[in-house]
Amino acid sequence: MADRILLVEDEPSIADSVCYALEAEGFAPVWAATGAAALEALATTPAVLTILDIGLPDINGLELCKRLHKTSDLPVIFLTARADEVDRIVGLEIGADDYMTKPFSPRELAARVKAVLRRGQRRPTTSQRTFAVDESRRSVSYHGKMLELSRQEYEILKILAAHPGRVYSRSQLMNAAWEEPLASMERTVDSHIKALRAKLKLIHPDEEAILTRRGFGYCLAEGL
Repeated sequence: MADRILLVEDEPSIADSVCYALEAEGFAPVWAATGAAALEALATTPAVLTILDIGLPDINGLELCKRLHKTSDLPVIFLTARADEVDRIVGLEIGADDYMTKPFSPRELAARVKAVLRRGQRRPTTSQRTFAVDESRRSVSYHGKMLELSRQEYEILKILAAHPGRVYSRSQLMNAAWEEPLASMERTVDSHIKALRAKLKLIHPDEEAILTRRGFGYCLAEGL
């Protein structure tokens, strides 16, 4: 099945040319003319990347990007008539993977889509499909849902997710997650593990993602 690309663009002529270029490269484009339609489309049709216009009729594309990244790590390419440097900087700072200004070449846009997807494949992530770690954004998603994590929770989950099945002692996790591990008590790790488990259970109640190896430490479950 071809990878789906969500195009959020309110100009039909632009949407037609972009969809044609994407189809020529083997993608399956899905077009939404408004932010609301985009959110509805993503709820029913998963995509691997979003091409997002900033000047949408119902919601600012920058705000839509923020909403998307609250629940997923979906790559975003901004496509907009705004060429000011400040707009590009803001777009990239809120998590966009690339930024193209109008007028543009649909073929170049399709090439940039492929480049962003290749970078995503090289991005450090877990070997499990259930977890995805994005170190550039210091975020972790679980079953496609972005987790709200403290600094220590993020660092603990990142090291566990890097090697599912590998057992880490409390002291190893403290050395990874705390700037001054000697100033913290090892039992503090237990409290953070408990908080992480609670957050994971909110997303997938029936799954035991973090396992306790009594007398040794903790590990991430394999083969989820």
